[in-house]
Parts: sequence; C-alpha cells; structure tokens
Amino acid sequence: MFKWLFGKSEDKAPAAGGTPEIVVVSRKVKAPREQAFAAFVDRFDAWWPRERRVAGGALSIEPSFNGTVSEAGDPVGMVLSFNRPEQIVIAWQIGPDGRREPTESSASRIDVRFVAVDPQTTDVIVVHRDFPRHGEGWQGYRAEMGARTGWPQIVEAYAKAVEGSRQH
Repeated sequence: MFKWLFGKSEDKAPAAGGTPEIVVVSRKVKAPREQAFAAFVDRFDAWWPRERRVAGGALSIEPSFNGTVSEAGDPVGMVLSFNRPEQIVIAWQIGPDGRREPTESSASRIDVRFVAVDPQTTDVIVVHRDFPRHGEGWQGYRAEMGARTGWPQIVEAYAKAVEGSRQH
C-alpha cells in the first residue's frame, strides 16, 4: 500500500525531471564509466526499445563528431559532440509526429553524460532539450518523452543491458 512512500515500488524506472522544455533523467549503473559509455554508444541497437523505433530497424551511432545516428540505414540524428567516455550530444531528428526532421537545426538535442561515482559505478545523466526546435506539437512530444514510458523507460532498458553485460 505505501510502497511509493518507502521506495519499494516494483517499477525501477527513474523518474523524469526538468522543466516545461527539458527532460532530465539520471540513473546510476553498476559499471565503470568506460563500459557504461560503450554500452550506450557502441551497442545502441542492443538496448534501445523496439517500440521506440520509428521504422523498427537496426540502430547505430557513428562514434565521432558529425557522426550519423541511423535507423535501418536512414539518418535520424547527428553527433554534435563526442568525448569518450564522458559525453555524447546528438541532434535528434525525429519529430513529434515520428517523421524525420530535415536538418539538425530543426532537431532537439540529447545530451548524455557519464559521471564516475566510484570505479564500478557510473551516474548516467540524459538531458533531452530544445523541443521547441521541432515546431508545432513540441509540447506533446516533451510530455511524451518525460512520461514513464518515455526517457525513464528508455534509460531503464539501457541500465538493464549495461548491468546485464557485466554478468557475462
């Protein structure tokens, strides 16, 4: 009955914070920073939820500045900043209606930072910002990504993948 009060909820997904224009989700993972970063970038397709894909295809991140983020070979974003193993910033060219934005200037930004808490724990901080760049419908898109089934669920899928890979 009082699970919410005592923090014993079965739902481990982190809650989203932020502002009306920004979604922020933070989650500690049991993995060294280098491993946490590699899982996010190099194994993007392995953990990104299938139901959050536009075309249902394979995902990849070209791990370099100006690298392409692709789904089924089609660009869905561009790497704006790449500093392994600390940070990656992506221009997210998927709009509120699921269509691809034509340019990075009409795309929101996903800024992911990997902060070492100790040698075996990393705090992964996801900031999805600049939703107004998408134009009409951005408020609903921000609300969707801030809901439990948005970034909190995505980050939890990532955390399960990175922590599961440590057990092999």
